[in-house]
Amino acid sequence: MSFSIALSGINASQKDLDVTANNISNVKTSGFKQSRAEFADVYATSIFNAGNTKVGDGVLTSSVAQQFSQGALELTENSLDMAISGNGFFATTDDLGSRDMTYTRSGAFKLNDDKFIVDNQGNYLQGYQVDRNSGVNSSVALATTQPIRIPDVAGAPQSTDNVFTAFNVDARRSPIDGTANPFDPETPSTYHSSTSATVYDSLGESHTLSTYYVKRDNATNQWDVYATFDGQEITMNPTGSGTPSATASVNGYSGVQIAFQGNGEPNTGVPGQTNFDPASLDLSGAGPDGPYLDNGATAQTIQFNFQDLSGTTTPTQFASDFEVTNLDQDGSTVGRLTNVDIDKSGLIAATYSNGDVQYLGQVAIVRFANEQGLTQIGGTKWRESIDSGEPLSGEANTGTFGGIEASALENSNVNLTKELVDLITAQRNFQANSRSLEVNNTINQTILQIR
Repeated sequence: MSFSIALSGINASQKDLDVTANNISNVKTSGFKQSRAEFADVYATSIFNAGNTKVGDGVLTSSVAQQFSQGALELTENSLDMAISGNGFFATTDDLGSRDMTYTRSGAFKLNDDKFIVDNQGNYLQGYQVDRNSGVNSSVALATTQPIRIPDVAGAPQSTDNVFTAFNVDARRSPIDGTANPFDPETPSTYHSSTSATVYDSLGESHTLSTYYVKRDNATNQWDVYATFDGQEITMNPTGSGTPSATASVNGYSGVQIAFQGNGEPNTGVPGQTNFDPASLDLSGAGPDGPYLDNGATAQTIQFNFQDLSGTTTPTQFASDFEVTNLDQDGSTVGRLTNVDIDKSGLIAATYSNGDVQYLGQVAIVRFANEQGLTQIGGTKWRESIDSGEPLSGEANTGTFGGIEASALENSNVNLTKELVDLITAQRNFQANSRSLEVNNTINQTILQIR
């Protein structure tokens, strides 16, 4: 019996050495959780044995329990690296359509060739679907998660439908006689001020829309507005019941008239005019130099609005220099990915070169009632088991779920100094049990030599 007791001690010491060596070998493994060998004594008896003289039967390994304490966070240069500060795991699948989840604390992620966020083994990071514009998630149920994809192009281009502008024209300027000095964009003396906006066609190609402002009359504070599209003359057609009549054609250019009151505000006293109604620019035809859109783009009409997006700011005529106070348009070209931001809740926002910002998903966080019950499968990953309980998904940085730190990785929680001390202790225990086995062997040899 003493042989088996000593042998169980050797086995236990060997297990302790194995666990300690494994901890030390993974000291730089991201997301690794150290293990602890836990032992229990063996004691067998029955009603026919004298319990007060019974000796134990050795030791056995009761569990190799992982310790899920927080590891230190290390900052990185990769915006897709993530670390969980607090409770929770990332969820991954090995295939796009798979629902076989594995769980990890290692957040070393990158993009694969299809622009999906994956780990080093190619497993797909799971996330909740969100509204592209607001970032609001539709569900935080694990069953609704999907692999997160970050496209490098921000969708199809959007042709410009509206231009919004507000400005101040200089009341001190003297009128220009349109008969003696007809408007010509190539001759600055025929207009007072000008500005330009970049607009887009249906293919995302940019074009320059320029507008020119000419004061015609001091008594009525009347200004004419003309436009060119990529340098070609284009008619500004008045729209709406409150718009003044179009100006007479001047040197081939047709614009609209706007007027101001004596206090510099828009003239609401003109019959039928309650504000600066918009003008339209028809790009379906051609100017003197050819078609406005000659690249195969769809014909479009741009509405030119004399107000800002909110409708609260309109043009003015004050005794100060010409100044554009607002200039916006609603078109866009194709955008290329320029930046990815991930906040503490796991919300992923992608910024594109055309100024577009899209929310692409929210990283799913999962926790378990008993983390130590999870089944290890290698690669710093675990699977759920009966002992762990079912996975509970939620939103990072809320309730008992930890927050996500972007551009960071969680280091192993191994305390190297402690592990080296444990290694010495395990070695000592192994030697002691080996000595016990040796002594038992010597005693047996002595007994066998008795004659």
